[in-house]
Amino acid sequence: MQEAVLLLVLLDAMSGGRALHLIHLPATGNVAENSLPETSVHKFSVQLSPSLSPVIPGYPLIINSSPLTEAFKVNWLSGTDFEVVTTGKEQLDFETGPNIFDLQIYVKDGVGVTDLQILTVQVTDVNEPPQFLGNLAKGLDLYIVEGANPGFRYQVEAFDPEDTSRNIPLSYFLISSPKSFIMSANGTLFSTTEFDFEAGHNSYHLVVEVRDSQELRASTSLWVNIVNINDETPRFTSQKRVYVIPEELGPGAIVANITAEDPDDKGFTSFLLYSITTVNSYFMINQLTGTIQVARRLDRDAGELRQNPVISLEVLVKDRPFGGQENRMQITFVVEDINDNPATCTKFTFSIMVPERAAKGTLLLDLNTVCFDNDSEAPNSQFNFTMPSGVGSHGRFSQDPAGSGTIVLVGDLDYENPSNLAAGNKYLVTIQVQDVAPPYYKSKYHFDLFHEDSSLNNIHIYVLISPENEFPLVFDRPSYVFDVSEISPAKTRVGWVQATDKDFPKSSTVYSISTGGASPQYPNIFWINPKTGELQLVTKVDYETTTIYILRIQATNKEDTNSVTVTVNILEENDEKPICIPNSYFLAIPVDLKVGTNIQNFKLKCTDRDSSPRSFRYSIGPGNVNSHFTFSPSAGSNVTRLLLANRFDYSGGLDKIWNYKLLVYITDDNLLSGRRKAEVLTETGTVTLSISVIPHPTTIVTTTPRVRITYWILRKNIYSPSAWYVPFVVTLGSMLLLVLLVILTVQLAKAIHRYCSSKIGKHEKPLVKKGEMKNTKREVVVETIQMNTVFDGEAIDPVTGAKYEFNSKTGARKWKDPSMPMSKWKESSHQGVAPSRAVSAGGTRPQRSTDKEGDGLSDKAQAENAASGSGNQDGEPGTPKNRDQHLKSRVSPKPHPGK
Repeated sequence: MQEAVLLLVLLDAMSGGRALHLIHLPATGNVAENSLPETSVHKFSVQLSPSLSPVIPGYPLIINSSPLTEAFKVNWLSGTDFEVVTTGKEQLDFETGPNIFDLQIYVKDGVGVTDLQILTVQVTDVNEPPQFLGNLAKGLDLYIVEGANPGFRYQVEAFDPEDTSRNIPLSYFLISSPKSFIMSANGTLFSTTEFDFEAGHNSYHLVVEVRDSQELRASTSLWVNIVNINDETPRFTSQKRVYVIPEELGPGAIVANITAEDPDDKGFTSFLLYSITTVNSYFMINQLTGTIQVARRLDRDAGELRQNPVISLEVLVKDRPFGGQENRMQITFVVEDINDNPATCTKFTFSIMVPERAAKGTLLLDLNTVCFDNDSEAPNSQFNFTMPSGVGSHGRFSQDPAGSGTIVLVGDLDYENPSNLAAGNKYLVTIQVQDVAPPYYKSKYHFDLFHEDSSLNNIHIYVLISPENEFPLVFDRPSYVFDVSEISPAKTRVGWVQATDKDFPKSSTVYSISTGGASPQYPNIFWINPKTGELQLVTKVDYETTTIYILRIQATNKEDTNSVTVTVNILEENDEKPICIPNSYFLAIPVDLKVGTNIQNFKLKCTDRDSSPRSFRYSIGPGNVNSHFTFSPSAGSNVTRLLLANRFDYSGGLDKIWNYKLLVYITDDNLLSGRRKAEVLTETGTVTLSISVIPHPTTIVTTTPRVRITYWILRKNIYSPSAWYVPFVVTLGSMLLLVLLVILTVQLAKAIHRYCSSKIGKHEKPLVKKGEMKNTKREVVVETIQMNTVFDGEAIDPVTGAKYEFNSKTGARKWKDPSMPMSKWKESSHQGVAPSRAVSAGGTRPQRSTDKEGDGLSDKAQAENAASGSGNQDGEPGTPKNRDQHLKSRVSPKPHPGK
């Protein structure tokens, strides 16, 4: 400031007292922080000197500032009026930048008179809205890959310039946000949908607003861009598929331009690669542009183009050199002919296949497609053909119109016609081609490379008649009915079907069963010979299961297919055995049962699936000793009773058997019991009866002595392979019991060890005797290690009342006042609950701290703690609650048990 005053005095002296003054300066001006450019700060004027010399253009100006700044400049208003305004080059921020600026304003007129004044500008504080961090204030681009799952997308961060500590929370909002995004109050942006670049929007504009506690707000823009991935195939944009080009184009000529676009890169310059997959030697394609060019000469009159001027190519477009997506398109080039050669024919032999039912007037062949004259003008380009000739061709083939070369059908070609059969349905038509203008050249065909044969001037057309399916395939009967016995064996012939076709040539007919002929047990009961149509049995049939089978037989030749219904009736036979209830039974009768008695009212009920109830005959086989038992009725009914036919005679020795086992035969002989042999098949069923005769109590049963047999039963424990699980379960259980026993033993050993250790600790012997303890001078021997520890906490010791610093992580601490007298600490230590154990000079050396972080107080503090033995109510040293427990055990040991 003093330098500015001296500068003013010097300038006044130099002006020789000529008056040139800055009016309204020096002064103090105010400007709000963050003011816009051209904001007015202070207005002043210039008082001209008596010479009225004007102010030099560009003056007045700010020649210096304290502190240096470019935030201000001087603007001319009118006449001698000027104004100090902001430049906008520097941001005026009350919180972070200087608040006061001293601006030295210098003015000079045309005669050299000057003046210098100081303007003090004070930056005033205004309540600023929140500001976004970094580039977020200018807007930010976010990118989301299409197909990504909804969730977290971005964390918006802002700060309040007024809140330098940044402790006041701000609120965030989305202004007119789409449904695809939401924002939490703390500025976290989430997406709610899955984006598809091709189907939906590929970008979103989000306006984020932040508000402070005084509802001042700021906003910024987020442009969310959906990142496209390569999931779409390229699409061809060139619609043209057929290109007509003239012949004789030279190599390098452009004939087509294939274009495509990639939906994944829509709106951008896509990078696509083009190639031709069809093997050809005529065209090539530019891999990058898709331009198709001629690779070699196109000669319509030679090579393969002579036969076919159409070239089909497949164009492949890919969006990656390897992998990626691709698409294919078929394009066709038609090479146009130009007149550069005489009339010629490319082919002289033709073979035409004509259907036998072709209508009259049908075009068979147009020779103009193979015989041509490339001359550009008539009559050199005109030619005609002679009338068709050949054996059998007259009346069947002709040209329409005459000489045009279009061969049409004018006769009948019925394949079955006897006259056509005699000719073999083959015809040869001969035609010549010739110019209509002199010198009337005829077409020449070279037989080989060195000879010409005039006979080859003829065009030979071979017409072959192809037969058609005029007549259907028909069975000789509309339906078939066959009978077969149910006892017929497999491969029995059931019947024969036949189908014929009147068409020529004859073709073989194949027979098959399309539907029917199945049962629950057998999927195929019948088989038909595919060549002869003979129907056979595959297995036996059962009348009682199915009586009629309806089959659908299909006959097929090369042209037709027909089917017919075949009904197979199953003829019944007596092939089922009688079935009786019960099938086996046990009876007990007294020895004195009367003859003719129905034994225990036993009845036998029999059924037969293929016999009547009156067709059964009953007989008893082996076991009916002395014919004691019989059935009534013995025939003609399906129900019969068991009767006693003869009395038992055990006392007379006639009967010796007490237990009878009867085998009963039931035969379905259809009441032919009076005959010795049945006229039809018979079947027999069996029933087993066990009868025990109970002796009378008074009856003396005479028995003959029997040989006594002694049975020795030897029992052995034989392992069965099916019981494999028994040893497995026993072994597994044993192992589990053993593991449990080991665990219990270990736990018991640990418990005993803990118990014994506690007992030994209680009865430790003192290090010194009681008598010696009284006369021993208490001294403290402390060994410390100087550590460079950071103390991040402060507390007051409850014993001494002094302040100390501590490390919250390691527990290390030191007195805040290093000059604290030791005596004061010692006095307070005597007021503790119990004195601490001190180690004498000749006693045991105290344990040394090995914690690298300083596992206790600093040097002096450790010694004082070791000597004091002060503690709080919990028996701990007077330290904060988070003091290291390891430190307690070292610095403040418990008093000796002897004390």
